[in-house]
Amino acid sequence: MRVHVVSDVHGNSRDLAAAGAGADALVCLGDLVLFLDYADHSRGIFPDLFGTANADALVELRTARRFEEARALGRRLWGELDRTGVSRESVIEGAVRRQYAELFAAFPTPTYATYGNVDIPRLWPEYAGPGTTVLDGQRVEIGGRVFGFVGGGLTTPMRTPYEISDEEYAAKIEAVGEVDVLCTHIPPDVPELCYDTVARRFERGSAALLHAIRTTRPRYSLFGHVHQPLVRRARIEGTECVNVGHFNATGTPYVLEW
Repeated sequence: MRVHVVSDVHGNSRDLAAAGAGADALVCLGDLVLFLDYADHSRGIFPDLFGTANADALVELRTARRFEEARALGRRLWGELDRTGVSRESVIEGAVRRQYAELFAAFPTPTYATYGNVDIPRLWPEYAGPGTTVLDGQRVEIGGRVFGFVGGGLTTPMRTPYEISDEEYAAKIEAVGEVDVLCTHIPPDVPELCYDTVARRFERGSAALLHAIRTTRPRYSLFGHVHQPLVRRARIEGTECVNVGHFNATGTPYVLEW
């Protein structure tokens, strides 16, 4: 059995269309939407609306953790757009819908997917075809192994669209229970798995996920979210914990075989 796993697609529909080649199934761990590409500030919804120069400024502020200034910049730019009489919500949703239409069409059959922190879950049912199974706090059997899926991220100053409380996240982890492969968007709360060496900051990992790994001991814990992790993999209580990679940048899936 061969399963390909991707995460942090962020608009890379071209490589996504080939990501399932040679595999029995594709697993996607979320973050389909590209709001702003930190490697190429000309790509994404934000620069399409406000230009690359403003995208450069926003990335600089966020990277420096000057979140209040970043939000002030955003408020000013969105305020200018509001004065044109266009609803920011409709503009963002329209852009996300265009990306989702292209990305979901690129998924092979079968695909098993969960949400990332920048995704908008309520829109997924409109775009997920019959070959795509969306799971969040749920389990599925693939090739004789049980896979559990928990999507989204925890609350942060970034205020991305699908961030939830620690309690709600822990409840979804508990609902999944014992599995062979535990698939999440965010990593367990282990510093070396959570630190992004390029952004130079710790992303939020889940303590509930780490507890589940230590107590239920799945064979694998697969995740993404941290684009350039200090450590890509670690072994915890017999579980192989793997960051499957920043698919937007690499275009290459992680391969799981048994």
